[in-house]
Amino acid sequence: MAYQNPSREEIKEILQSSDTIAVVGLSDNPERTSYMVSQAMQAKGYRIVPVNPNAETILGEKSYASLRDIPFPVDIVNVFRRSEHCAPVAEEAAAIRAKTLWLQLGIVNEHAAEIASGGGLNVIMDRCIKVEDSILLPQGK
Repeated sequence: MAYQNPSREEIKEILQSSDTIAVVGLSDNPERTSYMVSQAMQAKGYRIVPVNPNAETILGEKSYASLRDIPFPVDIVNVFRRSEHCAPVAEEAAAIRAKTLWLQLGIVNEHAAEIASGGGLNVIMDRCIKVEDSILLPQGK
């Protein structure tokens, strides 16, 4: 059975109740979509936590090599990686007890969704977090 994203109202609640977003695959290149989306979310008041083993800091925040290296709780794991790389990310997201696994626009991985939902996480696939936030919370959270 194909995975269904939560309803718009549920997504709105997820965004409203979230403060910390770990971004897997966040590039330090301002031209990349991951950078632009994360910068916009940071400007809306979310704490962005870069997960990129090849960068020291991105958007003024310390970058971590993996989700397991982050020493504080994470609400949303936002993924900018190709679909085939998402299952290990889902395993890490469940291991750190994140609340939501969010695969960006164009990214779908049913196996990753099963892993994350089996670990008690909300799962959102093939949606842009910035677009959803702008539509559902135009005034901010």
